[in-house]
Amino acid sequence: MKIAILGSTKTLYSTERMIEEAESRGHEVLYLKIRDCYMSLMSKTPQVHYSGDRIVESVDCVIPRIGSSVTFYGTAVLRHFEMMGAFCLNSSISIARSRDKLRSLQLLSRKDIPMPRTGFANSPADTKALVEMVGGAPLILKLLESTQGKGVVLAETMKAAESVIDSFKSLQANFLVQEFIAEAVGRDIRCFVIGNKVVASMQRIAQGDDFRSNLHKGGRAEPIDITPEERRIAIQAADVMGLHVAGVDLIRSPRGPMVLEVNSSPGLEGIEKSTGQNVARSMIEYLEKEVGRTQPSLLNMIRNISGQGKDPNKTVA
Repeated sequence: MKIAILGSTKTLYSTERMIEEAESRGHEVLYLKIRDCYMSLMSKTPQVHYSGDRIVESVDCVIPRIGSSVTFYGTAVLRHFEMMGAFCLNSSISIARSRDKLRSLQLLSRKDIPMPRTGFANSPADTKALVEMVGGAPLILKLLESTQGKGVVLAETMKAAESVIDSFKSLQANFLVQEFIAEAVGRDIRCFVIGNKVVASMQRIAQGDDFRSNLHKGGRAEPIDITPEERRIAIQAADVMGLHVAGVDLIRSPRGPMVLEVNSSPGLEGIEKSTGQNVARSMIEYLEKEVGRTQPSLLNMIRNISGQGKDPNKTVA
């Protein structure tokens, strides 16, 4: 297969691992930097051009690694590959859906996926009612555009909550107010879902007094055995988002497991190093199966793959 990886930085652990595993299975890997792609909207046949006016041709599948800062342009490029008939590991629609925190929570709620009580409002006059809606202080406030634990605040008192909410509103920032689950403070579970399976899971633990367990904030990771219920919820949450590959973040509460977030571009470093699972290989194997299913002419070639893939630095066309 010819696999295109659409990302922002080639030297990231996740990107390097996927290239390594794909080439070890005999596939040709093409790395495309999102900002260096541009699209022709005038020809009868959709085309993606790359830096130096090279046309990207004959791509069988695309692995999107679209960061939050380039979601709009990255999903636009991905849509063009979809129009060209390439199988995309996650679709442009599913990525855009999962990146919109409010929309994703609305979709999860509609399918009765358990989550902490969450509220959203626009008028400053609704501050007190909004706080009471989620059970009062302490509570969590999240900017809708936040990632990796940034823009997430714990308000321990009603006064503190009102102050932060008023500040956010004065900046015209969109944010969610969410119930604080004290029993889960500083801990969450990342379930790595591929297809209809959880292939690996880790527990992330915050360091010091920080309530955020994100590895980017200094948290540490360790393997964890999840329950059948947690497994079911993680798979269902990814399915609701329409994601073939997802990092589903859960917490354990007295009311059972709850979904915090569904990530469309989950990192591989923490999950692989903490669990010892070869998640990158599982992603490539899933691609082989799906492309072989949707493009029967490639099935025999995939089954008989041998040797090394081509150098991903060679010509694009």
